[in-house]
Amino acid sequence: MALARGYYNGFGGKSEEGETVLQAAVREVQEESMVQVEEKDLQQVADVVFVYKDRTLHVPTFFVSQWEGEPMETQEMKPAWFSYDAVPYEQMWEDDRHWMPRVFNGEKLRGTVWFAQDGTSIESMEWEQVENFI
Repeated sequence: MALARGYYNGFGGKSEEGETVLQAAVREVQEESMVQVEEKDLQQVADVVFVYKDRTLHVPTFFVSQWEGEPMETQEMKPAWFSYDAVPYEQMWEDDRHWMPRVFNGEKLRGTVWFAQDGTSIESMEWEQVENFI
């Protein structure tokens, strides 16, 4: 079962053995949309840790402004495009409405989101603006 089924979500997934985070991002975008991106074009905008009762996910988040190909629906995702002022936050994870507008406005963020027992509501969050990711 896909973790984000039923939600609008960005491309992503887990790194494979021996793969860097950037290599994984390039592969996941290609697998989920049939679009080719290059590592050099990925710009990190956030570094988020999602804490659930039974697992913790570390999610480096990137923007890319150039790619080759047209996004296509795959088994993993049906790509959709929205303008910044029309992002459907009500159909996304609850935390997205707190940090995504900030990165759309040029901030770089590091944060932690703790989810409640139900796995979808937020117990608490911490965010800090950063200059760079190390």
